[in-house]
Amino acid sequence: MQKIILVKEIYVEAFRNWRNMFLKKYFKAFSWFCFALWLITMYAFIFRLSTGFAFD
Repeated sequence: MQKIILVKEIYVEAFRNWRNMFLKKYFKAFSWFCFALWLITMYAFIFRLSTGFAFD
């Protein structure tokens, strides 16, 4: 049982900062991706409004 607890502690300590850094980069990339999708949507909407598209 002692060895399992020791291995668990080593694992947690080794990947503690890695997980935090990975999540920060993941959410930053995800937020930029969502912002880019929002910009594409706004461009398409404004383009349709300017060309007189009928929203029926």
